[in-house]
This record gives sequence, C-alpha cells and structure tokens, in this order.
Amino acid sequence: MRVVCISDTHAHHAGLTVPDGDILIHAGDLSEQGYPAEVVDFLRWFSRQTHPHKVFVAGNHDWLFEREPEFAASLIPEGVTYLQDSGCEIDGLRIWGSPVTPTFYDWAFNRDRGEPIRAHWQRIPYGTDIVVTHGPVWGIMDLNTQRKHQGCVDLLDRLQAVNPRLHVCGHIHSGYGQAALGDITLVNASICDEAYRPSNAPIVVDLGSPRKPGDLASDSPS
Repeated sequence: MRVVCISDTHAHHAGLTVPDGDILIHAGDLSEQGYPAEVVDFLRWFSRQTHPHKVFVAGNHDWLFEREPEFAASLIPEGVTYLQDSGCEIDGLRIWGSPVTPTFYDWAFNRDRGEPIRAHWQRIPYGTDIVVTHGPVWGIMDLNTQRKHQGCVDLLDRLQAVNPRLHVCGHIHSGYGQAALGDITLVNASICDEAYRPSNAPIVVDLGSPRKPGDLASDSPS
C-alpha cells in the first residue's frame, strides 16, 4: 500500500506535483484563512487526484471546519474522507485523524496542553495503522525557526502506547522530513516553508500488508 503524504499547502496546491499512490493524505492547513472559497478550491483539486483513496484533516488555519462544521462537511465531495477525532478503514488499514494542536495564540482547533488535549489523543484506538494529526509529537521534527520545540508530549505518549505503523503531520513547516520512533514511521509532510512558499515535495511511504483484524475502538472512551 503506497501512501502519499502532503500537508500545509496553504492554498498553493494547484502547482503541486503529486506522486501516484493508493492513499493520498493531507494533514491540514489546506488554506490560508479557511475561507469557503479556499476550501472549495482545495477540495475540487483534491478530489481530482487519481489516488483511489483521499483522506484529510483540517489544520489551525482551516477555520471553516471549526466555525461552520456542517457547512464545511457539505462541501466535501464523494470519494474524499474528512477525519475529525474519528477514523476510517481502507483495504484493511485503520486510519485515525484529528485537526487538534496545542494552543498557540488563538487559531482553529487549539487545545491547551495537559488534560484538554490529552482527552483527544486518548480517542486514538489501539490497532490503528495510520494516525494523521495536524501537529507533530514533542521532540521530533517539531523545531521552529527559533529552535524551540512545538510538538505535543501527550501525543508522543499516546503514539508510543498505540504503536501505529505511520504518523503523518505538518504544522511546523521547518520540521519537514521523515524519522522513526521505534517501529513507527513519522512524517512531517509540510509543503510550504516558513515563508509560506511551496518548497517541499510530497513524501511517499510504502506500507506492507494490514495488521490482523481487531477491535478498532477497544479502548476508546464511551
């Protein structure tokens, strides 16, 4: 299963060359300010991509998905899956996604560190193969231009507990790249650099066969 990862296109999607694959994942910040016209333009482009499966989460710039969730949902075309603290299954691969990031000024989907954001990560089920979050874990591909860590330690803890095969994020443009956390492949797929120029290429990850079937939500809060 070939997974193509992109994030933080910030309305610069039209000029992006996207490799072929089975699943195309966008990890949020598809827009500059989350205006409806920006969202519509992105979704039209996203739905035209040739990948059989297309999955995305919103990011802190994508205000429409937080302020007007029903309207935003009505814009999503057939064949595109939006995840917001929710999951889906594609050819046996279990995917879970969230737009939430630690509070930074006053952006969309911000949650305070500690229990408020931890409650979101506790929803990630054991048995998940791919986790998609807008922001990175603490300490890996999360340094900003001032060399300060911006990731989430509670997300790091949850990923280590759940042990997915792949984690896809963005948010910290300067963190673009690929790393490993034990058996987990970590991808920061930010397309734009710190100056919001589309400077980075999509990242492709090849996954093998799905894990054995299990209870996707066995440990989820009721």
